[in-house]
Amino acid sequence: MKKHIIVVGGGPAGMMAAGTAGSRGHGVILMEKNEKLGKKLYITGKGRCNISNLSPVGEYMQNIPRNGRFLYSALTQFGSEELMALLKSYGLETKVERGKRVFPDSDKASDVTKALKKYLEQGNVAVMLHSQVREIISAADRVRSVVLTNGREYACDAVILATGGLSYPATGSTGDGYRFAKLLGHAIVPPRAALVPMETAEEWPKALQGLALKNVELIVRVSGKEVFRERGEMLFTHFGISGPLVLSASSIIDTGKLHQTEISLDLKPALDMATLDKRILRDIQNDPNKSIKTILSGLLPSSLVQAFAGLWNMDTGTPAHSLSKEKRYELAMLLKGLELHIKALRPLEEAVITRGGVDVREVDPKTMESKLVGGLYFAGEMLDIDALTGGFNLQIAFSTGYAAGISC
Repeated sequence: MKKHIIVVGGGPAGMMAAGTAGSRGHGVILMEKNEKLGKKLYITGKGRCNISNLSPVGEYMQNIPRNGRFLYSALTQFGSEELMALLKSYGLETKVERGKRVFPDSDKASDVTKALKKYLEQGNVAVMLHSQVREIISAADRVRSVVLTNGREYACDAVILATGGLSYPATGSTGDGYRFAKLLGHAIVPPRAALVPMETAEEWPKALQGLALKNVELIVRVSGKEVFRERGEMLFTHFGISGPLVLSASSIIDTGKLHQTEISLDLKPALDMATLDKRILRDIQNDPNKSIKTILSGLLPSSLVQAFAGLWNMDTGTPAHSLSKEKRYELAMLLKGLELHIKALRPLEEAVITRGGVDVREVDPKTMESKLVGGLYFAGEMLDIDALTGGFNLQIAFSTGYAAGISC
């Protein structure tokens, strides 16, 4: 039986939901308040759009800090391989990079949106841009219609809310969906930043603004207990630190325990202490008259040398041959454990995604339908689910969007 479906929000989850519902022969309207679809997609992955990750479902669970089990059905029904196949059928070739990250072959986020638009066209989805929803009308515990801010009302059999969270409000993510869900009786887990840069108590990182470190290991300890360890890339900023490693680490940090939280950077994760010490000693023996600056330049990016020497409490002009065994040990220890303390996480507006949202206990994990209101579905960042970096969050948006679209 043909139904009238309204999808609110034209991001990745909304486009997937609308295209999937349309492919089943339903009459679908996709309402987007922006001037174009997929506005947030254009800035993901620095414009390259890390659309998914080829890891098996079990590894997805390890990259979703909370409520991962809720996604098991959605991910097994429509995972990364199904997504790649669907996008390919609409002209988008993909490639897999380090860490099983999936990107469009063209490295252009706009090509992802183009493929999804073709999916919408194939399903005869009516797209309404510049259309902001004011409220969702329900009666007898079932959705009945959607009202726009201009007063126009559209009757429907089902509504899929895919309005995003509160991060990057310039892209239209202003929390509208949370308000609609709350008015319809749903509990909202208070939104906060996830995948967000960090402000450091130390000042020296700020002087290194723009410096990226690749293949380093970041460890987070709370009250001395390790809670996070990952190898990858990070970036120094005017307020502290950012980059993929830092963003992922932020998702497991409890802001109420910042004073107990310590970050340690291993700048040489491929070398153990003994091997690193041998390398330093070999560098010194090859030319004992080298300066400390020259030794450090062989171990670190040049822009980091001066700050590092200060942390080591050494003059860069000191000849290398004067290094005692104890100072050499200090150098190795500092390279393997450069400590930082987090003063604050950056605000929600700067977060990649939002943690919090509709309480998943009130949503059917197989269909994404509300357990409280018939015909009401949720997809993407609306739900209280967030993952680490690496394409997991966009796959969650696509998987939950598909589940809603195929079930409504």
